[in-house]
Amino acid sequence: MNHLPNTDRPTLPRRLAAIAYDWLLLLALFLLLGFVYVPLVGGITQSLIARLGFQLLLLAVIWLFFCWFWTHGGQTLGMRAWRLRVVTRNGDPIGWRQANLRFLAGFLSFLCAGLGFGWAAIDRDRRAWHDYLSHTDLILLPKANARANSAGAAQKPQR
Repeated sequence: MNHLPNTDRPTLPRRLAAIAYDWLLLLALFLLLGFVYVPLVGGITQSLIARLGFQLLLLAVIWLFFCWFWTHGGQTLGMRAWRLRVVTRNGDPIGWRQANLRFLAGFLSFLCAGLGFGWAAIDRDRRAWHDYLSHTDLILLPKANARANSAGAAQKPQR
């Protein structure tokens, strides 16, 4: 059931486009971290501890990237580019608890061969599994030009 009246829901391609943008940004962060981490551990090493440490660092960066953006404005950079925002079911900003739950549920959605994300294509409210599991909604924001044009049209004097 749709608890947010008068809100558009993003299509699956729009969701995936925002995810692609975010992963490009994360890839850039991973490269920077690699340039710092590898010299700190003494070069390219086959040490299990060093590899595990780097993998945990990358996971922490992914978690912090998504959860921090979701709790500070409801949008990652990719979501901003595609005019998406994550909110609670009643339209409020999400907190850290819901962001963590959404992150873990999103990971589950991904692990199931992406079926959790694909669910948004067949769901009548266009929700993915992680939307249901975290009690959040992804909404499509109106175009800024459309708001400005409608406000400008309302202020124009009639002739």
